[in-house]
Parts: sequence; structure tokens; C-alpha cells
Amino acid sequence: MAEFMELEAQDGVRMTWNVVPGTKEEAGNCVVPVSAIYTPIKPFPNMLVLPYAPLRCRNCSSVLNPFCVMDFAAKIWICPFCFHRSHFPAHYASVSEENLPAELFPQYTTIEYKSPREAACLQSVFMFVIDTSIIEEEMAFLKSALSQVIGLFPDNSLVGLITFGTLVHLHEIGFSTAPKTYVFKGSKDVSKGQLLEQMGFFLNKPKLLTGVRDGLSSESIARFLLPASECEFAINSVLEELQKDPWPIPADQRASRSTGTALSVAASLLGACFPGSGARIMAFLGGPSTEGPGAIVSKNLSEPIRSHKDLDKDSAPHYHKAIKFYETLAKQLVHQGHVLDLFACAVDQVGVAELKVVVERTGGGFVVLAESFGHSVFKDTLRRVFQSGDKGLGLSSNGIFEVNCSKDLKVQGVLGPCASLEKRSPLCSDTIIGQGNTSAWKMCGLDQATSLCLVFDIVRKDIPDATVQSSSSQFYFQFLTFYQHSSGEMRLRVTTLSRRWVAGPGSIQDLISGFDQDAAAAAMARLVSFKMEIEENESVKLSEKERGRTKKVAAVTALLLAVTAGKSVIVKQSKSFKKREMKELDYVLSTQLQDSLSLLHLKVQTRDRGTVPEDIFKRKAEFDPIRWLDKALIHICSRFGDYQKDTPSSFSLSPRFSIFPQFMFHLRRSQYVQVFNNSPDETAYFRMILNRENVANSVVMIQPSLVSYSFQSVPEPALLDVTAIAADRILLLDSYFTVVIFHGSTIAQWRKAGYHDQPEHQAFAQLLQAPRDDADAIIKERFPVPRLVICDQHGSQARFLLAKLNPSASCNSDGHRPGGDIIFTDDVSFEVFLDHLQRLAVQ
Repeated sequence: MAEFMELEAQDGVRMTWNVVPGTKEEAGNCVVPVSAIYTPIKPFPNMLVLPYAPLRCRNCSSVLNPFCVMDFAAKIWICPFCFHRSHFPAHYASVSEENLPAELFPQYTTIEYKSPREAACLQSVFMFVIDTSIIEEEMAFLKSALSQVIGLFPDNSLVGLITFGTLVHLHEIGFSTAPKTYVFKGSKDVSKGQLLEQMGFFLNKPKLLTGVRDGLSSESIARFLLPASECEFAINSVLEELQKDPWPIPADQRASRSTGTALSVAASLLGACFPGSGARIMAFLGGPSTEGPGAIVSKNLSEPIRSHKDLDKDSAPHYHKAIKFYETLAKQLVHQGHVLDLFACAVDQVGVAELKVVVERTGGGFVVLAESFGHSVFKDTLRRVFQSGDKGLGLSSNGIFEVNCSKDLKVQGVLGPCASLEKRSPLCSDTIIGQGNTSAWKMCGLDQATSLCLVFDIVRKDIPDATVQSSSSQFYFQFLTFYQHSSGEMRLRVTTLSRRWVAGPGSIQDLISGFDQDAAAAAMARLVSFKMEIEENESVKLSEKERGRTKKVAAVTALLLAVTAGKSVIVKQSKSFKKREMKELDYVLSTQLQDSLSLLHLKVQTRDRGTVPEDIFKRKAEFDPIRWLDKALIHICSRFGDYQKDTPSSFSLSPRFSIFPQFMFHLRRSQYVQVFNNSPDETAYFRMILNRENVANSVVMIQPSLVSYSFQSVPEPALLDVTAIAADRILLLDSYFTVVIFHGSTIAQWRKAGYHDQPEHQAFAQLLQAPRDDADAIIKERFPVPRLVICDQHGSQARFLLAKLNPSASCNSDGHRPGGDIIFTDDVSFEVFLDHLQRLAVQ
């Protein structure tokens, strides 16, 4: 595992298979897809930045790299991707074996270019969108947090302010004479043209500002977006006078909140003033949207906010409209190059599930989910966004990510925060995963931790002969990221990789040696989350287009049932049936005929009604993520395990695979697969964070780490098992989103008795402080900031720990260790899971 971490430290890449299966059949048998988790602008201490433009292949546009074949005598280089021969330009005339340019050095597989001609001084823009339909206490917390970060804005940035409740208020902070706002009705969407007309941007026809698309002057823009150095007094004045939304709220209704309109106004204003710049819309939401476009629930309190059960049954009346509106908003922001950050602080849901499409497609949008604006999770995370220096996030913008790879590879897609640029090329696979059918993606915003998961398809069908295999047994990958650095410079980072491929008999040991089980677990987690969001929705729910044809399908199906009942039916052609629709109806009917016995028992019921239940038209079975993960794990163990057929006791796995079943066990029990007891907002939040984090953080989300503290030994890792609980032990659990300090019952009694405050018990005080120091170190380094929970054995908050532990001692098991604990669950333990896995794998 250490060699894979070294490769990541060099290039920022972790691949599931570092020895790649060489044929399509071989890749299919490996189950885990060939994928790479790449951090495009991961900071490296010795990163070389070249002050000139890169040399590109004229055929495939790949960049000169250490894997190119050189002909120094003829001054020619051969591209490893398309094998095109290119001449070196004049400024490379002195290239030789002794005088190599930096990009050909073997250690510089990752390198950056900074061209003087592409230097730009684009300003960062922050547009604050603040929810005022919250209680006074929450308003005070929010104003306090915002006041603390105003002084942290970058010097060259611009700042604007929008507040919303029943109405949307765009504040003209550049008008120093008196507070001035433009008010928009929250129930109506506002187009960019209407916005510009209402604000009178073109009344005096001022001098045009170079580079601004809509011809706005610097004076017009300065009315709403002020430099950070000038806006502190204006923003603080507005915040001091900011009050809760004054519109009365009936006792049986929710507060009126026009989130969609406010975000639309912010997007239109930034699109008019600074298209293509690194602008961020930072939305602070304190409740669900109930007014205008993007509403997720009505004002009436008798209507509950949608749950997972409602989404599965397609009984969330506002969901589809909200998703459609936010998809349109996402396209607008991607076109403008702007980012949406979401700070949702409320006990109830606020609409993160609907807003997920905007945050993810705009690239590096931040998401924070907390219970209150006064919570440390929100306040510390917001402060970290504007932190500069080595501890800063390294915010960058205007990213374009491209992929080049060998001709026997194709790109299925990217799972992560990006949007497709729809660049069709021979590299695009017919199978689409995530943002697919393209070889280039837009990342409106990205930071030093933003990671993408690229999924590849092996297209070679036959095993080449031994001569070809020995001479060209390498697959090549090149990742190109063109982005605006936090300093304002435009840079191009190029990462070029080479991985050996194997095929045919005897290749299993080579594949095992190159398997990265950490990266595989992270890739499988992203993949199952994607399948649950997309495939399940498509298979269970009828789309709007299908809804429009439900009556037509029902009529044809009733006709079929009538024929099976022996009726004589005359079929009349209808002009309303188009050829394409008839083909789709044929597909529905052919699918139903496969289960004709199930249909025939309905004929008596339909003879009177003339209709059939709508559930009949669901074409696919419901996607079962646990079954999908189990089948994948069984196939992997069956292929790469060492065993005698039908002898479970003989089963064993290589150390390269030994932890993978454990990862899959915890993934099955995680919040990414088990959505029960989580709201759609929480599930969307967890998946958004998973889709942007690197392998190490993803593994912590799947299988949390557990450290034990006791008088008997130094702090040491403990098994993620209920048997780790002891009365005289402290446990520190890191599940990424939550950090838990768990005191055993005896430790808790001593703490409550105040022994740690007595001089003769300094050892106990040090024992109590050690996990707290380690927890503070974790919280200090992580973004978003996790929640800290300090609890005692048998206390109510002990559930944060118990929910993550392997239930080896449960209410269904025999025996109970004194001082230990049990978990009240019907879930099987890892031992039972592994026993069943071995029995199925050896069959």
C-alpha cells in the first residue's frame, strides 16, 4: 500500500488497478472498474512551474511528456497516445540527450505551465445571499459570523449582498448617501433582461468597461459590487440594520422564503457584470423554500417536507419542478463560470437535495449542513473558506479538465464536481457513468482538495500476440487542468501516467499485485451512490414524458388483456400515436409479455375498469444497492481468492485484497447505502462530500477510524467493533463528519467525581486530555469542520459511536463481557458476513 501512496504524493492519482487488465473481457471479470481518483491541483512542495506555453501534439493535442519517444538527431518526438511524429519548434533547437527540457525529465510526470501571454488579473467576486425568514436568535448568530469574516476577504475581491424572505432585496452598497435596495417579488422568476432594466443600468449610457459582455461601466458595477477594502463599513451597516422578514406568518403556515428567486437574481447580476470571472454565490439558508420557483414544499404546515419514502413513491409534488428549475440555473452558472456555495443551518430540511445539481455541476461549491448558525461547524467552516496562507484552501476558478489516453482505452465518465463540456471524441465510451460522453469538463471552482473519479473502459477484445505484448505493454493516461490560480494567473497542470497491462493465463498474480483496495473502496462508494441516484430513479419513477403517454400505454395494454380474455376487438389507428411512441409502446408490451402470466390474472379486473394499475408500466426492477455490492464482492473473491472448490475453510485472500471485504461490509451499513433515518438533504450532503474528497478521506467516511486510550498502554488503533468498548477505556472515533470522544462507564464516573482536578491524579487528567488534543488536531485540518461529540457509555449520544461499530455482540448473541456493551440491532456481524461470503465464493 505504501507504493500507491508514494505515487499519489508524486502525481495526486490513485488507481484501482495499477496493473491494468488488457482486454474488455478481463476488465469485466475484475468487477471493480479501471478508474483513477485524481486531485487536479493538489499542492506539491517541489512543483515545477515553467514560464512558457506547452508543446502539444498536432494530432491529439497531448502535451510533451517523459514517455514520448525522442529522435534527437532529426529533432522529432513521437506521441505515446497517437504515435504521431512532430518536429520540435525553433526554441527547442538545442534539445539533446544531455540537454533535456524540464518536461522530459522522468521525475516531472506532473508539471505546470504559466504563459506570460495568458496572464490575467481577473478579480474574485463574492455574492452573499442571506435568508431573513429565520428567528431573531438565528439572525443574530448569522450576522455575528458574517461580521467576523468581512475582514478576511482577499484584497483584490469584490463583494455584493442580497437578502430574501417573502421578497428579494438587492442592496446597492455603493450608494453611500442612504441605504438603498431593489426589491423583487419572490413568487416570480427574474430574467437577466428584467433585472438590468429595473436597476437602470443603461439609462445614462456610460463609458463601456473593457471585457464586460453586457457593456456595463465600472460605475454601474460598483453600485452593487464593492472592493473588499471599501465595503467593510457598508456591509457592516447593512448587517446591523438587518431584521427578520417582517411579513406575518399564520400559525398554521411556514415562513415565506423565495430561495430560487434570490439565487436567480444573484446569478443574473453576476452574469451581467462579471461573466467568466471567479465569482461565488454564497447562500445562507435557514429553512425550506416555500415561495416562487425552486420551492420544495408549500406554506401549509399540514404538508410535510418530502422524505425518501415520498421520493420513492413519486409523491413529492414540488420535487420535479424544483429539480428542473435548478438544472436550468446550473446551466446558467456553468456557462458564466460561477460557483454556488451552500450553508444550510436549520433543524428542518432546506432543499439541499434539490440544490445538489447546482453545487456539483458548478465545480468546487462548498456545502455545510448544521443545526444552527451558532454551531461551531458553521462558524469555523465559514472562517476556513477565507483563510489564506499555507492553511488556506487554495481557491481557484475557471477550470477546464481534459483527458487523453491510449487508443485501447475509452472514458466512460467522471464522478465528481464538474459539468460536461460535451466535447465528443474517439475517447468517449458508449457506456456513460456520471458526466460522460465527453473528454473535457468544466470546473467553475476548485480547491486543493477537490478530487475527481474517472472511470475507463477497456475496448481491446483480443489478446495480442507475445511480440506485440512485450513491445507495447503500457497504457498511457494524461490529465490536463487549465485553471485560474488563486494568485490570478492562468496555469495549465499536466499529469502523465503509465501503467502496465496484462492479459491471458497467468495474469491474475500481476493484477493482484497492482490492486489498490483503498482506491477501489472509494470508487465503489461513488459508483453505488451514482447508481442509487440515477438508475433507481429511472427504473422506479415515471418521467414526465412517460406520464404524458400513460393513457396511451394503458389503452394498448387493456387491448392486449381484452384479447387474452377472448374478446373480439377492432383496432383503429390513431393519429396521436407517432412511430417513435409506438416503438416505445412495443418495448413496454414486449417487456410485459415476458410476465404474461402475471398480466392474465388481471383480465377479470380490467374487463370492468378498462385500465390497469400504473405500477405495471415500471419497466425495470428496483435497484438494490446491497445486492449489487454483495454480488460484486462475491465475484471478486471468487476470482482472486485462493481456495479449494466447495471448501469454505480453505478460502484465503492475498494481503492486497484482505481489507476489501471489510470495506464493503461497512459500505453496506453506511449512510451512502442505508438511507433509512436520514433525510434526502442529509443523504445529498453526504454524497456531495464523498464525490469531492480524496481516497484517504473517502476511506474514513466508509470505515471510520477508532483509537483506544487507557492506563495500560499508549494510544493505539482499535478494531471497529463493539468489543473495543470497556469501562476503563476512552475511545476516539473519526467518521469524517463526526468526531466522537467516548468515555467508558468507569472513566465517566471518575470524571464526574472531579478526580482529574486533584493534583494526585494528574495521570487521569492527562488521559482525559489526550483524546481531546487528537480530536482538535483532526478538526483543525478538516474541511468542512466536523461535529465534535463528547459522550459517556450508556448515554444518549453514545449512539454516534454504536452506529458505526461491528455488532459482534448484539441482543441476538450469547454472552456479555463485563464492562462492555451490546448493540441492539438485527444486522449481521462481520464474522457472519465473512462466513457467508466464503461459502458463496467457493461454489
